[in-house]
Amino acid sequence: MIFKTPTKYFLVSGASEGYTLLNAFDGALLRAGIGNTNIIKMSSIVPPHCQRISPIALPPGALIPAAYAAITSDMPGEIISAGVAVALPADENQNGLIMEYSAKGKRRKIDEIVRNMAAEGMRLRGWKIKDLNSITIEYKIKKIGAALAAVVLWG
Repeated sequence: MIFKTPTKYFLVSGASEGYTLLNAFDGALLRAGIGNTNIIKMSSIVPPHCQRISPIALPPGALIPAAYAAITSDMPGEIISAGVAVALPADENQNGLIMEYSAKGKRRKIDEIVRNMAAEGMRLRGWKIKDLNSITIEYKIKKIGAALAAVVLWG
């Protein structure tokens, strides 16, 4: 098994212009502080007892599990946003839930949607929420740009 169950997580975001859509996405990863790692997109579960920490410097080239929302655009003047939300249950022996959302539009609306998605996911499970955190970024395209928000699992 490559991965052990993570014990920590943190939230990051970044946005960037780029020569191409992929370059813009790479720049957003770099601005989020995770661009020199191998991000492994995962589904949206935070293990029980996982602790939120401040973002840390990750080892270059490390395999890093993350749940993320990303959006790219080549429409100058367009506003794009990406957000993630983490809902933790009142019962610490249950897992937490991550939701991701990105779309054209302002950060405030995208943040509201992603937080409501996390709350709904917990409601579907029949679990009470102890804590709900989110991070959302907004970016106005100059030429070609990207926005990204992520929950990084570590430890």
